[in-house]
Amino acid sequence: MAETVELIMRFHPVGGEDVLVLTTDFVGPDEALETISRALDERRSLVLTRARYDRETSENALIVNLANVVSVRVARNDSEASGQYL
Repeated sequence: MAETVELIMRFHPVGGEDVLVLTTDFVGPDEALETISRALDERRSLVLTRARYDRETSENALIVNLANVVSVRVARNDSEASGQYL
């Protein structure tokens, strides 16, 4: 089984500032984007079981309502100019 990596996800909501979430739920960006795409297609929320909101130290479960999200960036490194968009 492949090891998971910590991914940085930036959710851009319809209104307001980006939301930064760090997660180890996926083995890489491709798996994360596939899961997000599936959730969007099925019109359901994204459920993350191992996530940290905006660099908090404790890991928790997190549910993201994708109905209010315009775009998502998934990257291995935190950078304004890197990562894949959905």
